[in-house]
Amino acid sequence: MDMIPFYVAGRPVHGDDEVIVRHPYDGAVVGRTSFATPAQVDEALAKATVTPTPAHVRAAALDHVSRRLAERADEVARLITAENGKPLKWARAEAGRAVSVFRWAAEEARRFAGEMQRLDTDPAGEGRLALVRRVPRGAVLGISPFNFPLNLVAHKVAPAIAAGVPIVLKPAPATPLSALLLGELLAETELPEGAFSVLPLPNDRTAELVEDPRLPVISFTGSGPVGGLIQESVPRKHVTLELGGNAAAVICADWSSDADLEHAAQRIATFSNYQAGQSCIAVQRVFAHADVYDRFVAKLKDRTEALTTGDPNDEATDVGPLISEDAAKRVEAWVDEALRAGAEALTGGEREGSTYPPTILVNVPAGAKVLAEEVFGPVLAVQRVVSDEAAFTAVNDSAYGLQAGVFTHDLQTAFAAHQSLQVGGVIIGDVPSYRADQMPYGGVKGSGVGREGVRSAMEDYTEPRVLVLTGITL
Repeated sequence: MDMIPFYVAGRPVHGDDEVIVRHPYDGAVVGRTSFATPAQVDEALAKATVTPTPAHVRAAALDHVSRRLAERADEVARLITAENGKPLKWARAEAGRAVSVFRWAAEEARRFAGEMQRLDTDPAGEGRLALVRRVPRGAVLGISPFNFPLNLVAHKVAPAIAAGVPIVLKPAPATPLSALLLGELLAETELPEGAFSVLPLPNDRTAELVEDPRLPVISFTGSGPVGGLIQESVPRKHVTLELGGNAAAVICADWSSDADLEHAAQRIATFSNYQAGQSCIAVQRVFAHADVYDRFVAKLKDRTEALTTGDPNDEATDVGPLISEDAAKRVEAWVDEALRAGAEALTGGEREGSTYPPTILVNVPAGAKVLAEEVFGPVLAVQRVVSDEAAFTAVNDSAYGLQAGVFTHDLQTAFAAHQSLQVGGVIIGDVPSYRADQMPYGGVKGSGVGREGVRSAMEDYTEPRVLVLTGITL
């Protein structure tokens, strides 16, 4: 198995310390790369300088990556499954989303032109015109997680290239291969030297990148404690954080027909388990109105038990392993803790290595980790509530606020949810797991600061600069 290069200022290189990537399901070796040396890191940062590049060059590079990802879609999906363990059906979905992210970024690169403002709206502004352009804040450090090893990399790299901002990417040590494939495709383009670097590094070397003054912007996706440490360590840098949550769905009183409840049960069963629960907007909490609770829970149990758990390489598998056996053991411990405290498991079973079966818990006591924290596993806690308003209050009783799903047909209820729910996004008629890659995406409270989404990230990576022209006849 050949050693896979990483990329320093767009150039493929090898480091000294070998990194062996193993399949989370069976431990098989799926790839070999190496960690960047200190000298290689220094070179990447030294060359990560803003180089004015025509919009058509940036757009063409992004179009190229989008097209090449589409051409190699099956290979890309299998690589995602190999290093991450998510079932092929979900790996294919991730690969398809990355195609769209680069396509969107190419389009944004062509229209990211700023705005013109006439200033003669007041007498002192007669004869004056303002051009407001957005310019790079400086090089970006992108730190990506393991759970979407391609698409969350795309959400950092594509907006940077679109905005003409150099980016140094540190992929998750457990899943560097998809990011390296992306580096290979970017290296096929005519982007200037220093436009991108992809540097595999162990997590204990992250601080050296975070603190380096040559990287004034940091875009981090990962755990809350790590994100908090980053923010505290560099208070003068521009930091965006996507830190996850414990996403909730609400089943309102008017969502009451058998067809309604069947739809909600299917969607929630699927999206509480679709990445083995390893998604920051996987459904973790459900609050169902008492009028529909019993019928909904029965359907949810049926739909959850119909999911196939097993080998992610099998086309029929719905739920694969967690990223490691240690991750599965932690989920197991949290569920056992809730059961000892009085919760009841409607379905679920014994952990098998790195795989934990889809689990539904009811009567979970307040304060249990499966309610209060981010499980990041295939575990769902369902609670009965007496009103829609009580459900919204329960959703807000959380340290997190990323997205929420509200199953209702009532327009007033939809707007009430949007007004009262303390989250970054409210999805009506579906699970909180829905995300369109072009929309602003992010959270409040412990779920982070800033927004992803191509245009939103481009704005985070840049800052406005005003040019005032004087003596202009308007």
